[in-house]
Amino acid sequence: MDNTTALDKLGEKVSQILQERQTLKNEVEEARNEIVALKANCELKNQEIDRLTEENALKDLEIEEIIEKIENILG
Repeated sequence: MDNTTALDKLGEKVSQILQERQTLKNEVEEARNEIVALKANCELKNQEIDRLTEENALKDLEIEEIIEKIENILG
C-alpha cells in the first residue's frame, strides 16, 4: 500500500509538472504573439515617422523658398 501511495504521489507530481509546462508553453506563445504585434506596430510607427520627417523637410524647403521670394521683393 505504501508503494501505491508513493506511486500515486509521483503520478500527481508528474501531472502537475505537465500542467505547469503546458501553462508556460501557452504563456510563451502569448508573449511571442505580443512581440510580433509590437514589432509590427513599431514598424508602422517608424514608417509614419519617416513620412512625417520627409513632409517636414519639404515644408522647410517651401518656407525657405517663400523667405527667398520675400527677400527678393524687399530688395
